[in-house]
Amino acid sequence: MAETNNNSTKPPNQDNPGPLGSIGAYTLIKKIAEGGMGSIFLGKSKSDDSYVAIKLMSEQYVHNPVLVKRFEQEYKVASKLEHPNLVKALYYGDFNGNPYLVLEYIHGESLGRILERKGRLDEIEAIRIIAQVANGLNRAHRDNLIHRDVKPENILLTKNGTAKLTDMGLVKEKFSGDLNLTRSGRGLGTPNYMAPEQFRDAKNADERCDIYSLGATLYTLLTGELPYKSINPLEAWMKKVQNELVPPREINPKISERTDWAIRRAMDGDPEVRPKTCREFVEDLTGQSTRNSGVIPAATTAINNAEKPPEIWFLAYLDEDGKQIVVKGSAKAIRRSFKEEMLEDPSRYRVSKKKEGPFKAMREVAEFRDLAIQLSKAKSQEEEATESNPFSEFQTAETSPYVGNKSGIPKWIYFAIFGGILAGSLVLAWFISRR
Repeated sequence: MAETNNNSTKPPNQDNPGPLGSIGAYTLIKKIAEGGMGSIFLGKSKSDDSYVAIKLMSEQYVHNPVLVKRFEQEYKVASKLEHPNLVKALYYGDFNGNPYLVLEYIHGESLGRILERKGRLDEIEAIRIIAQVANGLNRAHRDNLIHRDVKPENILLTKNGTAKLTDMGLVKEKFSGDLNLTRSGRGLGTPNYMAPEQFRDAKNADERCDIYSLGATLYTLLTGELPYKSINPLEAWMKKVQNELVPPREINPKISERTDWAIRRAMDGDPEVRPKTCREFVEDLTGQSTRNSGVIPAATTAINNAEKPPEIWFLAYLDEDGKQIVVKGSAKAIRRSFKEEMLEDPSRYRVSKKKEGPFKAMREVAEFRDLAIQLSKAKSQEEEATESNPFSEFQTAETSPYVGNKSGIPKWIYFAIFGGILAGSLVLAWFISRR
């Protein structure tokens, strides 16, 4: 836990050897935070003088056996996770009837406080932090643990720039039901950062809910604004389901197109559209595969890639006779070919770094996934629009009177003028025949 500027207060039931007394094997130094179930103190081990954070349950909850059990469960969950980007739980104890947790002490501050001071972060710095949190979350997910409350306030940044995810109070085991560890009676999660399906059914939240929250956290880091701000939870849920998110790049034009897309994909209202793993989310942000190296801090990746010569890729497709054709080019050249519509429908192509393969679908490769998904989505929307137009079969781009010609003047104007001339001629002919 990170230190804050809260005033010191004396916890109940303690001895008196330190500034605030002691609990078990720890001397209490000062209060550093206030949590939903109690207070958090900076402590010092009597045996080795190491600093720790001590989470002490409030007196009002100590007589509730269910809450006490859940407090203990929080320790059991956090203690089994050993990772440099997760705050470590060290000990659980009971001192004169007051349960307490001993946690790793983080000398730093939360991202929430950093945002209050800075407003928003530089893109590379923000992605570097989020990539570290994704690394820690990935570790929890491998143990079938879902955090359910990822947000800036629950991410601590050390003085040397290491990000650590904390607060396991809402963690659930994926296949063992809802632990709801320390916050009984409260909403499971923070509305602005919660996936829409978590609103409906927090007990069945999965990895994609955490990925949504991770994307929402990055949204805030880069824009300085809450996603779906200034609206009530029900309205927020409706907007999330309908994907009415203000794109982060509209708020902060300095955000790259790739990062803007990666955030919007992670925050899609349909969980099937989101990245399936934290690893995939980091790949979306960096455009680099992490398969052989783990989740790499994105700032390092971006810097290293800028110094490297362009990588050559091989693009395979089937010609009209069903014969496989293989061409090669840099990732930049291939991407430009699709954006400029020299190549169409990415689903027809496979890519590989080797001429002999194996070749993979473009959306399976980090370097081209954003392109493949976006172009496929645009093509699908175009086809839906065509299917919904009963006259589309007869009005193509060449024949529709509503399509402009080379002069830039819509064809319907010519039809209107011609129709007016024809009508005038008929009227004139009628008058002449009457005389």
